[in-house]
Amino acid sequence: MLTDPSYSEFASPARSCAEAIETDRRLVAEAPGLAQTLDLTPEPAVILNENRQIVHANRALRELAAREPLQDLLGRRPGEVLDCTYAQRNAAGCGTTRFCSECGALKAILSSQKGEAAQQECQILQKSGDALDLKVWANPFEIQGRRFTLFTLADQSSEKRRRALERLFYHDVLNTAGGLYGYADLLAELIPEGEEPGRYARSIFNLSGTIIEEIRAQKELSAAENQELVPRFVPLEARALLEEVASGYRGHQVSKGKTIQVAADSTEIPLNTDRTLLKRVLGNMTKNALEASAPGETVTLHCEAREGSVAFTAHNPKAMPESVQLQVFKRSFSTKGVGRGLGTYSIKLFTERYLGGRVWFTSSPDQGTTFTALVPLMPPSPETPTEAP
Repeated sequence: MLTDPSYSEFASPARSCAEAIETDRRLVAEAPGLAQTLDLTPEPAVILNENRQIVHANRALRELAAREPLQDLLGRRPGEVLDCTYAQRNAAGCGTTRFCSECGALKAILSSQKGEAAQQECQILQKSGDALDLKVWANPFEIQGRRFTLFTLADQSSEKRRRALERLFYHDVLNTAGGLYGYADLLAELIPEGEEPGRYARSIFNLSGTIIEEIRAQKELSAAENQELVPRFVPLEARALLEEVASGYRGHQVSKGKTIQVAADSTEIPLNTDRTLLKRVLGNMTKNALEASAPGETVTLHCEAREGSVAFTAHNPKAMPESVQLQVFKRSFSTKGVGRGLGTYSIKLFTERYLGGRVWFTSSPDQGTTFTALVPLMPPSPETPTEAP
């Protein structure tokens, strides 16, 4: 440990004296409602002075810091309270080692001291050997002309672990399902088509392909929600893709006794979009329409050009109850039972966040229900804002 309190390899080592800390503490305490409001906030939060020292800590932060009284936290820096191992390497403390140059918390605080609100992720290795994965926010503000930083943190360790396990699961289960698909294909080829075992082999082959598609769909949805999905835009024809979706669902269990048709006036329209995501959107629109239809009814798919976009629609003859219409795009809402209901949510998520389009529906007793996905002919530019689901 370096014992010179004036030495720093990164941020300023300067600290305010006890009198200045007390002055700032009083300013915060006397600001109408500030301390009380922070104590009602469930996330840990501190107010820092210009030297990154704590002049106020809310109740949640004090509980995180082993219920230390506020007086014992005053004058310390966030890394020192959170027991960061690097906060002890220099006598000048938190923020003064070369390791601190990569600290998300410190980066956010330094940005706030320049007058800029900031959000960062921060990984803290504690002296105990435990690790914290945090999301942090730093916002500048003033009281009577003195500048402060409101520093808030949220523990995302569980979320990080969940996402890591999720990625591992998708990788491993897709490999296993892929192996099953390959062996089922080989088995189907070895057994003559007319023999009964051959029918079972082909059923296993088809089912293994369905399993792979379902896993990929969930993997894409997970990546989309975590904003990790990167669209891949390619040229394609609108009607050809619609025909492909219709053909795929004609043999699906959900279409038993029902008819799927592509409207005769649907036209071939060239567009550049993510083929996988758009097919996923159209597939969910088709499946939802089929699930809402009774045997003997017809689901009609259609596409047409509309002012620089393609409008894809899926129509079924039944109307949705108003209670369903008011909740249809919510993530956890379903009329199909617990654990279902991601179809319409994913339609909106993929179309509006990643394809740069819009989704809506109309539903009435005399007209039935029509879902529309409006997708631009060309990919949205990175600067073009799209509506979140």
